[in-house]
Amino acid sequence: MFGHYLQLGLMLLWAIESFSIVASSWLASELTGEPVSNALTPWIQALVLAAFVLLSMISMGLLSQRLRDGMAGVALRIIMSVVAGSIIGMMVLALMPEHRPPFTQVLQFALFSVLFLLLIRSIANRIVDETIFKRSVLVYGAGMNAARIHQLRRRTDKRGFDVVGYMQAQIEDSAIPAEQIIPPDKPISELARTLQIDEIVVAMDDRRQQFPLKELLDCRLAGVEITELATFLERETGKVYLETLVPSWMIFSSSGFRRDGFRRVSERAFDLVASLILLVLASPLMLLTMLAIKFEDGIRAPVFYGQVRVGYANRNFRVLKFRSMRTDAEKNGAVWAKTNDDRVTRVGRITRKTRLDELPQLLNVLSGQMSFVGPRPERPEFVQKLAGSIPYYAERHAVKPGITGWAQLCYPYGASEKDAIEKLQYDLYYVKNHGLLFDILILLQTVEVILLGKGAR
Repeated sequence: MFGHYLQLGLMLLWAIESFSIVASSWLASELTGEPVSNALTPWIQALVLAAFVLLSMISMGLLSQRLRDGMAGVALRIIMSVVAGSIIGMMVLALMPEHRPPFTQVLQFALFSVLFLLLIRSIANRIVDETIFKRSVLVYGAGMNAARIHQLRRRTDKRGFDVVGYMQAQIEDSAIPAEQIIPPDKPISELARTLQIDEIVVAMDDRRQQFPLKELLDCRLAGVEITELATFLERETGKVYLETLVPSWMIFSSSGFRRDGFRRVSERAFDLVASLILLVLASPLMLLTMLAIKFEDGIRAPVFYGQVRVGYANRNFRVLKFRSMRTDAEKNGAVWAKTNDDRVTRVGRITRKTRLDELPQLLNVLSGQMSFVGPRPERPEFVQKLAGSIPYYAERHAVKPGITGWAQLCYPYGASEKDAIEKLQYDLYYVKNHGLLFDILILLQTVEVILLGKGAR
């Protein structure tokens, strides 16, 4: 959906919670009993308040497949989302006097929303591990490729499926525990029917020999979905595994890697509107940041810091930031930032933690050098080194770099080659599936990263 894989259970949860929020507003309106001059007023109030609460929930990560908090953490996020959404919704409705709700109605709406959402989440938390929304998966293969599915440890990576077992191909060594391997004493189609398999994942180490073409074709014609390993892992984990990636998968992919005219126009329009709005809203904070830098380092100290980065189509450009390090921070050459970096100034520690140092990049977005959402641009020195040792690293430059991105949401700050490999897998997922609504989803979820200070150094 919108160039992004969504799990059925989560989509159903979204629908139920949306209905409960609208119902909360309607119930609050009925209990308040305030006379209205327009019959549409209760509906307009309900839709406006519900819309902003839902946006706040997305911003707080409540509608994310990667949410790992316990019920206490979820409850705190729900309360913050409802309070923020109610306040913003009330401010918007205040601009429409004929539909302006009384404060007691908004307060009742917030209380009902919190109660309903907590009830729904507590029930969902009890059944989230049940198989009602999970697909029954049979993995054809038991070697190193199949082991990548077996090694998925995170609960969020396994919410959408349940592996019934692994079928070992004749020519491969097993890397799967013996108790999980299904003996090949029956045809695959018969096993799929007996075990009520929804999907077969082809994860052989070598598909050039003894590929069960006829048996898999029979399964496909019987309605069983056949998926190759790279696509399965991409869908379930939100990243493209480099170990399973082959050029043919990228070339023949029927979905993704689209750069049509509508995408280019919508991307540029989104960048211009979002950056202009944020520049206006953030201008007081930007002014305070400039004054703070001058106050700490002196009137002659530079406020901005320009740094060469690699952008779209491997073209270099100069990215702008508020200076957060000493002026002599790189006298010994370019190095990655690290935790508790002693080169960072006192003001810089605050601006880095709150991401205020990134705000001048809005000017890069306005100029067209960057996009609002995309892979983070790296320095040429690092790109040259990483591209020489990491396959497909240059492919992240197939789209414009961004102020925020999918990798920033899914993985903390990286300062090593191992981190670069992990973030590249998320960047490639974005390059493949990027679209306008996916960009908006990433932008909204970035609010959580900023508020919680995730990944800052």
